[in-house]
Amino acid sequence: MALPTLSGPRRKLILAGVSLVVTFIVGLLIGRFAISSQGNGANLSGVPRAIIQEADDTVHEKLASRIKAENIRENLRQLTSKPHLAGTPADYRQAKELADLWIQQGFDDVTITPYEVLMSYPDLARPNVVRVRGQNDEILYESPLTEAILTPRENVPGVVPPFNAYSANGTVTGDLVYVNYGRDEDFKYVTEDVNINVTGKIAIARYGKIFRGDKAKAAQKYGAIGLIIYTDPADYAMGANSSDVYPHSWWLPPTGAQRGTLFVTDGDPETPGYPSIDTAYRAPESQINLPAIPVHPISYGEAENIMKYMSGPVVTPDWSGGMNIVYRYGPGFNNQTLKHVEMRISTQNQRNVTYNTIGIITGAVEPDRYVILGNHRDAWVFGAMDPSSGTAAMMEAARVMAEMVRSGEWRPRRSLVFCSWGAEEYGDLGSFEWVEEYMKNLGARTVAYLNVDIAVSGTRSLSVGATPLLNRAVYEAAKRVVSPRGDGSLYDEWLKAVPQTVSGQSPQPRIDPPGSGSDHDPFLLKAGIPVANIGYKSESQYPLYHSVYETFYAMEKFYDPDFKIHASVTSFWVELARSLSDSLVLPYNVSDYAVLLEQSRHDLDNEYGPILKLNVANYSALDSYIKDFKRVAAEFMNSLGAVNRNNPLAVRAVNDQMMQLERTFIDPAGLPGRAYHKHVVLAPNMYNAYAASSFPGLVDLLGQLDASRDHDSQWKPIKKRISPFSFSSSIQLLRH
Repeated sequence: MALPTLSGPRRKLILAGVSLVVTFIVGLLIGRFAISSQGNGANLSGVPRAIIQEADDTVHEKLASRIKAENIRENLRQLTSKPHLAGTPADYRQAKELADLWIQQGFDDVTITPYEVLMSYPDLARPNVVRVRGQNDEILYESPLTEAILTPRENVPGVVPPFNAYSANGTVTGDLVYVNYGRDEDFKYVTEDVNINVTGKIAIARYGKIFRGDKAKAAQKYGAIGLIIYTDPADYAMGANSSDVYPHSWWLPPTGAQRGTLFVTDGDPETPGYPSIDTAYRAPESQINLPAIPVHPISYGEAENIMKYMSGPVVTPDWSGGMNIVYRYGPGFNNQTLKHVEMRISTQNQRNVTYNTIGIITGAVEPDRYVILGNHRDAWVFGAMDPSSGTAAMMEAARVMAEMVRSGEWRPRRSLVFCSWGAEEYGDLGSFEWVEEYMKNLGARTVAYLNVDIAVSGTRSLSVGATPLLNRAVYEAAKRVVSPRGDGSLYDEWLKAVPQTVSGQSPQPRIDPPGSGSDHDPFLLKAGIPVANIGYKSESQYPLYHSVYETFYAMEKFYDPDFKIHASVTSFWVELARSLSDSLVLPYNVSDYAVLLEQSRHDLDNEYGPILKLNVANYSALDSYIKDFKRVAAEFMNSLGAVNRNNPLAVRAVNDQMMQLERTFIDPAGLPGRAYHKHVVLAPNMYNAYAASSFPGLVDLLGQLDASRDHDSQWKPIKKRISPFSFSSSIQLLRH
């Protein structure tokens, strides 16, 4: 049975009507018995048992026992057999295959939702290339057009050459300047401390630390005419020799290059803030915030061939990488036969259609409340880790949950919505357009969005980034899942790997803020929906990321040979979804938000406290506001024990209060200079889209302070940004 608000406008009205009637009847029953109750403590003996039934915890064991590692392995093998870049025929083929599978498995409603969005591709007839030219303009070095084939797995048609999506096209020539990780502070150091003018030059930076699009933004800001980004072996090969890299280990070989988008916002670039449906207004490209300079990724083997001839001062030790060269800032070359570097980039932007596949298991009691599980399908090449390990896990999670429903053994209290997104790699295009199209209903009705972009990319432990409301549910789910090593729970293993102690509490596994860079973004940053981003990782990013070598072979050989890690992650994802969809009272803890707010204030005070106290008269009130929120949150949690669980209206009321808390941190106007990010507590850092920031809009403005500019004009917007932090809406919500 379809949920009317989640089916596209193209769906037949009769499906929407039937579902609306069911929802109305359930609401009528809840209202009927609640109104006749004479208060929270009344005896409601006439309420149908299903409406007030506590969750059946034995369902967890039944679901977990059905999860098969061999199924996930086979899913991944098939998903990675061919490239599946967004906007290509493979994009639709996989969307259709998944839709057909979910229909076969008995989902109540399955739809494929297409969106025409602006994407970006290299011109294969004029390949992107980086050259070194001699004094007579002869070509002395030219980067390879493709990555070398190292195993039969890579030798298939349809592999797109390394490129950076949305790069400007054209040919630029100039001297080379090394800028470390390409952060704003790196460009500032080269410009001010080393005294090298980057204007008119080509910058070369190593991948890591920040989002690649922010590297391009910084290069453009400091006047560079082009940017080359390479994967340094210090970050991606850890000093491994040629026999210790792929295909002999998981370290990146010298021929591997990292593809990726440069788009620093999210969603379709041509329809910012609105869904890219047929009637949408599309902004001209000249008005879109896309890179204005050519940008191109190369391998560290290619970078070494270019950078070993650079001239200029030797870099500081922390700027040296792992190549067998002397790292120098530049500009230019120390070899008199070399003249300059040339970038010839042919990447073009073009509209293409991408597809979301949406499958729904309708809730038995509250069909108008949604627990959403999401993963994207598209990959730059094979995507064995990103995203197909997550897709393989979601396919198994969907199978076992649908099987339980079809057999009549179980149906969740609330609706489960499985979302397979298109074009995430370009900037969360599929998920953003869907959220923008259904924003009102999703914001009012969604319990949580649970994202698994990459199920397995390491061997250490579970890793979760989540909004604080979900911390309790995450911990409880991890305690119920067996570790892939079989020596305790997933929680125990996680606690041992990454313990974190909060003042006054026993150590718990570290849950990071969600950050940005995957399909949870629109749910949190635009709609104010609690989110969790789940995966099993090592201490650092996996080295084969976005290269042609991210293959099924690599996953099976080096990461998860028996696919027990995949099975554990799937079991955790299923249990977390079951808990949120089945619990009579939602397993949130609003007090955990107070912990985050206190930590954010502490971080803010450490970095900017003195200047804030000097320039903002009411800055000290921030501490009082957080203490007020903490007190009210504690009172609310204490009151949950007194809620009459036999009164469906009382239960619905407290659940809605907790659901709506995340929405109170949404500023409709958005953050300064980036209105597309609206969450005032958990939006990403302005200079690194991957990382979270403490009170981001405020910190953005503080980071831009310039002693040479007018004092009052700079501090006025900072003072305005303090006002949302009274948390009056949050406090009022929890009080009433």
